[in-house]
Amino acid sequence: MQELRLLLDGLVAACASAAAIVVMRRFAVVLGLVDHPDQRKQHLGEIPLVGGLAIFAGMIAGAACYDAFHGFDGILLETAAVLALLGALDDRFGLSVRDRLLTQTIVILTVISSTGVYIHTLGHIFGHDVILGWLGVPMTVIAVIGLVNAFNMMDGIDGLAGSLTLVSIAAIILFAFPTPLHGVIMLLALLAAATLPYLAANLGFLGGKIFLGDAGSTLVGYLLAWALIRLSQMPQTHLSPVDVLWCVALPVCDTLAVMFRRMREGRSPFKPDRGHIHHILLGTGLGPRTTLAVLVVLAAGLASIGALVSSAAHSTGANLAAFCLILGIYMATVMRMWSREEARRQHSLGPQHVAASAKIKPAGTGRQSLPPDLAVQGRENRSGGGGQ
Repeated sequence: MQELRLLLDGLVAACASAAAIVVMRRFAVVLGLVDHPDQRKQHLGEIPLVGGLAIFAGMIAGAACYDAFHGFDGILLETAAVLALLGALDDRFGLSVRDRLLTQTIVILTVISSTGVYIHTLGHIFGHDVILGWLGVPMTVIAVIGLVNAFNMMDGIDGLAGSLTLVSIAAIILFAFPTPLHGVIMLLALLAAATLPYLAANLGFLGGKIFLGDAGSTLVGYLLAWALIRLSQMPQTHLSPVDVLWCVALPVCDTLAVMFRRMREGRSPFKPDRGHIHHILLGTGLGPRTTLAVLVVLAAGLASIGALVSSAAHSTGANLAAFCLILGIYMATVMRMWSREEARRQHSLGPQHVAASAKIKPAGTGRQSLPPDLAVQGRENRSGGGGQ
């Protein structure tokens, strides 16, 4: 009976999401929710930034079918609505990082104070129960914001953020099985169903192309983060706090690798560049669709490795050590690929071209003006999946 209800609610969410795409696409230009191509964003024409709003509309329609607007689920959907609106305003007007982080923090603290759900334990690691106490609240804030920004940064080519969302949802269900089909599991199922029409449109299979937008990447990261926290802190589920890392392994590993590389280079970890894994693979000559396929397989492979380690090790400490090993291998491999790509690009530009570009400064500013082939403008994911 629960399976049939899940199927019907998912169908409602998918249909509502598809209908929202059709409607919002027509009004995107009027609302100013469009993405324009520039030196960094390589798409053609003005692309509507309505994918995230359509996904949320589908989720709301599906959630209404099983009355999810109460308890933890209700608070989660209400606060998600605030962040979806914040993302849409960011897509339209370009909000400051401070305003976005402040709003996200307030929203997260609202969930904690209203529901009492937060990261209060990291599990039994190396013979010790790691209880966080009051440190669990700031760790929860950091974890949620971190995953929101991880998905935000991964939204760089068509289909990537949406596909990684589906992989993460499948991984969560795999690790948490046999958790009953209610609560956050139902919300994740609705998120998956509502994401499918967006993916079809984003990849060009359903009319004109649309992008996820900051509203979408923020929404996806926020819902996944809270679903992982909720399930990992419930004693009746099989999802341990360390298993959480495997469910979102690729976004987490890539974000940590990029931030570590930037700091090692003496730059701000938040300063945008084209050093994410999808940029690197595109730089090697792979096409966008091939890059998408490679990264989806990689994400699924990491989750599968985590499931095998979790079932075989029977130790949270060994599970954590295995993830750290994979993270180290990933970071070393990606940074090596980045170094080779940078060396190849500098060689193709020529030393005179690079030296000349470093000396050019526009009048009245203290910042260097880079030529089009070196320029990186705006935030890392303004295109919302536009094949950066």
